[in-house]
Amino acid sequence: MGLMVEVLLASVAAFGLAVLSAVAGFGGGVLLLPVFTALFGLRAAVPMLTLTQLSSNGSRVWLNRGELRWPVIGWFALGAIPCAAVGGLLLARAPLAPLKVMLGAFLIGVVVWRRVPRTQRRPPTEPVFAVVGAASGLGSALLGSVGPLTAPFFLAAGLTRAAYIGTEAASALTLHLTKIASYGVGDLLTSRVVLYGLALTPATLVGTWIGRKVVGRISDRVFVVLVEAGLLLAGVLFLIGF
Repeated sequence: MGLMVEVLLASVAAFGLAVLSAVAGFGGGVLLLPVFTALFGLRAAVPMLTLTQLSSNGSRVWLNRGELRWPVIGWFALGAIPCAAVGGLLLARAPLAPLKVMLGAFLIGVVVWRRVPRTQRRPPTEPVFAVVGAASGLGSALLGSVGPLTAPFFLAAGLTRAAYIGTEAASALTLHLTKIASYGVGDLLTSRVVLYGLALTPATLVGTWIGRKVVGRISDRVFVVLVEAGLLLAGVLFLIGF
């Protein structure tokens, strides 16, 4: 496959899934991983995806900057940064298939759990996000993106729409920056990976801007349904081996 064809296909995918991420707050990275893997191979796809997500998450933070929940972001970063650093160094040798299966089962289980009637459900406290960040940092470094892993916790904390999208993106940005540093140490940031990551940035930014326009037109109830549908789809993708 020629260079221009690869960049064009990857740009189309990055644009469409950036729109999804801007609307639902996650999902673009998870669904981009199989696309990038098919085009570039898994070892190149994961760091390339991380570079693409820097622009996607950074733009979502800026567009929703007035609604950020800073204590949640701080606690998330406390767990995410060290675990993302370790995961980035393990990527070259980690057995990814078993991790994907476990993550897929977890995501589907989360949606089922959310739908089981309960008399009282306590929202997670802010320190809980240190544990969420740790799990997300390790998983994201190995798989490129585990945004759906954090989604139920941000939702349970009462964040919706702009507050959810901006806070989740800022939290993810802390671990993506850490992963980039670890990938560089592990010699995974080749010139090809960096070039493709930069080439895909414009499509990602445009998709994020369009998605931001869409999210203001949907209700909180529809928003939550979209997030849960994304969780189910991501879980199935992991279980079937993407």
